[in-house]
Order: sequence, then structure tokens, then C-alpha cells
Amino acid sequence: MTTGEVYRIDWVPGTDLLHGRCHCGTEHTAQNPEAMWSWMLAHPDHPLTPSTPGTPGTPERSTR
Repeated sequence: MTTGEVYRIDWVPGTDLLHGRCHCGTEHTAQNPEAMWSWMLAHPDHPLTPSTPGTPGTPERSTR
């Protein structure tokens, strides 16, 4: 078994939003799958963008 980076993108049920979590722990919410993957693959320089409207409690970017 190999180890490596894990990128996780989940659909937010009841919405048109995707919620991604990079292997570094940074999270992002977006509507466009291409934008989500671009953000994901920009690691470690994830671009900061404004929070997606209508997603209270889900920050656009957070670090752990």
C-alpha cells in the first residue's frame, strides 16, 4: 500500500455546492467543480476567495 496526499471533495446535500478538504487541512466551498480542483491543486498556495453565500458556518477557507 502506498501513502500520499488525499484530496477530498464532497457534495453538500440539498445544494449545488462542493466542499473540499486538502490533505493539509484547509477547506473550501465552491459551486464549480473545475474551480474546486484548481483550488485543491494549488496546494500549498490555496487562493483566498470570499465565502460562498448561503453556507452559514462553512468558511471558504480555514486552517487547522
